[in-house]
Amino acid sequence: MVLTTICYIEKQGKYLMLYRNKKKKENDINKDKWLGIGGKFEKGESPEECIIREVKEETGLLLKSYKLRGMVTYTFTSFEEEYMYIFTSDDFEGSLIECDEGELHWVDKEKITDLNIWEGDRIFLKKLKENNNFFSMKCEYDGDKLISYKLNEY
Repeated sequence: MVLTTICYIEKQGKYLMLYRNKKKKENDINKDKWLGIGGKFEKGESPEECIIREVKEETGLLLKSYKLRGMVTYTFTSFEEEYMYIFTSDDFEGSLIECDEGELHWVDKEKITDLNIWEGDRIFLKKLKENNNFFSMKCEYDGDKLISYKLNEY
């Protein structure tokens, strides 16, 4: 089981997205996909500590405030199960740095679904856009094909 965080950092109607094209890892399930900013927990970290660290490492930005918006459980036929905490933020400081995992781009929120993103991400990104309700979602994948999902709002 893998614990991860992701943050959709917003500025002027755009999200900061990572095009994952640089990471030198064999069997990278996110290769050539567009993602929010985040990563895996380090030992002893809380979700909040993880997202602050990951955003700083990958972007150079320091989150001044953020909101936990949801959780996603991912099951895969060929990869390890993952539990992901989803955050949003529009309050940050600093300047972007070069990311060693891929290219950082500010992408219009309306155009993100045109990118090569995970199918489950399309579903929860719509929820992030529509309302502020907390949600939990389970996505089941065969390779990178979404075979089923269940979304619960609270």
